[in-house]
Amino acid sequence: GGGAFLQGWAGGYPEIVKENELFERYYRELGIVPAGEWDAFMAALREPLPATLRITGYRSHAREILHCLKEKYFRELQDLEVDGQKVEMPQSLSWYPEELAWHTNLSRKILRKSPQLEKFHQFLVSETECGNISRQEAVSMIPPLLLNVSPHHKASLEYNILDMCAAPGSKTAQLIEMLHADMNVPFPSGFVIANDVDNKRCYLLVHQAKRLNSPCIMVVNHDASSIPNLQIDVDGRKEILCYDRILCDVPCSGDGTMRKNIDVWKKWTTQNSLQLHGLQLRIATRGVEQLAEGGRMVYSTCSLNPIENEAVIASLLEKSQGALELADVSSELPGLKRMPGITKWKVMLKDGQWFEEWKDVPSNRQTQIRPTMFPVKDEEKLKAMNLERCLRILPHHQNTGGFFVAVLIKKSPMPWNKRQPKVHQKLPQRTGDTEVTAANSDNGSDCIIEEPTLAENEESKKTQELQNLDTEQSKKEGVCGPPPSKKMKLFGFKEDPFVFLPEDDPLFIPIQKFYALDPSFPKMNLLTRTQEGKKRQLYMVSKELRNVLLNNSEKMKVINTGIKVWSRNSDGEQFGCAFRLAQEGIYTLYPFIHARIINVCIEDVKILLTQENPFLSKFSSETQKKVKDMAMGSIVLKYDPDPEKPQDLQCPIVLCGWQGKTSLRAFVPKNERLHYLRMMGVEVFKAKRKEEDLEDKTEEEVQHRLVQTEEKMDVEDKEHDLVPKLEAEIGEESSQSPVKSSAMEIENKIEDLNQSSKNANTHVSQEGKDMDASNVKD
Repeated sequence: GGGAFLQGWAGGYPEIVKENELFERYYRELGIVPAGEWDAFMAALREPLPATLRITGYRSHAREILHCLKEKYFRELQDLEVDGQKVEMPQSLSWYPEELAWHTNLSRKILRKSPQLEKFHQFLVSETECGNISRQEAVSMIPPLLLNVSPHHKASLEYNILDMCAAPGSKTAQLIEMLHADMNVPFPSGFVIANDVDNKRCYLLVHQAKRLNSPCIMVVNHDASSIPNLQIDVDGRKEILCYDRILCDVPCSGDGTMRKNIDVWKKWTTQNSLQLHGLQLRIATRGVEQLAEGGRMVYSTCSLNPIENEAVIASLLEKSQGALELADVSSELPGLKRMPGITKWKVMLKDGQWFEEWKDVPSNRQTQIRPTMFPVKDEEKLKAMNLERCLRILPHHQNTGGFFVAVLIKKSPMPWNKRQPKVHQKLPQRTGDTEVTAANSDNGSDCIIEEPTLAENEESKKTQELQNLDTEQSKKEGVCGPPPSKKMKLFGFKEDPFVFLPEDDPLFIPIQKFYALDPSFPKMNLLTRTQEGKKRQLYMVSKELRNVLLNNSEKMKVINTGIKVWSRNSDGEQFGCAFRLAQEGIYTLYPFIHARIINVCIEDVKILLTQENPFLSKFSSETQKKVKDMAMGSIVLKYDPDPEKPQDLQCPIVLCGWQGKTSLRAFVPKNERLHYLRMMGVEVFKAKRKEEDLEDKTEEEVQHRLVQTEEKMDVEDKEHDLVPKLEAEIGEESSQSPVKSSAMEIENKIEDLNQSSKNANTHVSQEGKDMDASNVKD
């Protein structure tokens, strides 16, 4: 397997002619490409996109993985020839910090053909499944970097981050990494709320986030243009949650992705941009409304078109009346070649007809073309906007996709916030937040907006999601409150509830005793997904997310949050605790555990990871001694590097294990197992194939013995099989690309899956969707 990892790394669409006369005419006329570079620009667009990958930065293993890539795999590529062609050495992206991002010109076909490369391929696939590497387009790495989320290893800095259009989640993953920059802080004080309008695609987000095992991420499902205001409890007062950082990577026509999404060549027309402009402006407006004063919002698209880019930013700046300004980021990301934003452009209909300004547009075209699509006429005003501070990435400058980014800083509340109460009376009332807003409108909170002003409602354009609704209806849609409950039912099936463990839950006492949890352990952050019946899994969130969950259950459609920290194991009761530790959450839990920890040497770790259920006699005498005095049951196995032995692995490892009568075993998902072995220099490649079937089987038997829910495994396996297929078909940055025919097939597949989950016993439905990162492909 693992083909999905490299999906789209090479063309393979010979039948598509990479020509589009209208595209050339449009962009030549707009002059976004410097004089004399047109041919180079077009030639680059016709070349397949180089594969790029990013190493997950916060892991203590990042250095080890980088070392492994450079010293082992890249070295083997040095003098390699495939089909008489010399393989190019991978290069690090000069502008990405700490050599953590790389690009390579290897195509999928080549990776399969050479045995040296097949090893490399397996390494990539396996490390991706563990969350240590992400395949991500180079330009897509830029927006999170420009959000400037740098905790500087201070736990006191809190960033509340909103990712408005987050699926499929590679940028979200980057944001989570930034929160966890300091591995020694189990609960960083910020969080990421990742939203997507498409219920199905939210599961891709969940899968991406799951690989990073963070208690600080929540996936929600709303229309970004009317995402509800959330409340939090601040010292007993209800306040509206403002975000310090917002990523607004809006749906776009995707013409910057032509090198990867080849069908954009034949489908491209100016119509797409004209249809999306209104939605993009509404999403961006909703974003800045929820931004805290002094906060930063990054607006990005993978389109080169000024209608979706500068026109949206200019309208936003104009209606902000000085509340927003474009940040000058020219000195950030040194090494990244970029073009400044443009200040003059024209609008073209799909029949090739141009319009210079709004007054030239005939009335029968005024629904397709809106006034906000034109550049600002007033020279003074235009100059004050500093549109040149936007940046556009052209494909031929650094062999990338095309991309646009603007960084906005919020100086003061949005003007329509100040006259809040007046607006309310004029607009149709909607139950929910409206009353809250009126009540809070005196306390100076910047994020008090529910509804756009009437003028903005006139502006609002029909969007792809609301195409079949007339303007009246979409006006109502713009009004933000909790979605009516009828509509809730239409979005996929209802999620299980999030239930926090009550303060005095008897369930917790044996757990606390068995693992000698520190008094500082935040047990109020433990939650389950079942209201009735036996609690099978315990999850954990940070205290900030707990605050959000408790105060917004009615208005927020939460798809997933929390990491699994304990799993019920019925056998365990006889050993004093019915819950065993889950590997997924061990790095978060470990700092609080004071009992049942066995320190192991590197040889022990190798035995634990290569043997299914090794006898105690196989371990070092120290380990055997420690085990002798310990009761049977779930344990923590900890490896600490020895600085005296630099040839050994130099980062700590924490594994969940189980101590039996005569044996000691690790409970670690297969890919994570392979990862640790690889980092210790154990060759896992040869054995992998023969043992694959055997290993899968034993893993499953083990699981079955531990958590006796066959149905659960069943549902999970279906999820696991589906996600790689989905991702392969959807492609990595597809939130941007125009809807393709395969999207429907994918939806149907997920629909079938959802049905099967529903039919399994009820408590299973969430566990299945949890997609244990243990055997999921990216």
